[in-house]
Amino acid sequence: MVSNTLDSIAEDDLSKIIYIRKEGLTVEDAILRQLCHYSYHVGQIVYKAKQLSDNKWVSLSIARNASEKYNAKNLIKSAMKTFS
Repeated sequence: MVSNTLDSIAEDDLSKIIYIRKEGLTVEDAILRQLCHYSYHVGQIVYKAKQLSDNKWVSLSIARNASEKYNAKNLIKSAMKTFS
């Protein structure tokens, strides 16, 4: 049985060449390519979810135009940790 997990890859394997759709890539590059591919699809899912939410979408990160408020809140939290 062939294992397809990252645990089965030795450090020496990262520089080996494998082929994906006839394109030679190092194992390391193939892993990065796959991670980018997954993130692309996650973006597609988020885009569609936003469309379907009827403007009730809650941002997955810092909301647009809310960076200042976020930074101020975290600055206060950081200061409290420092002085406690």
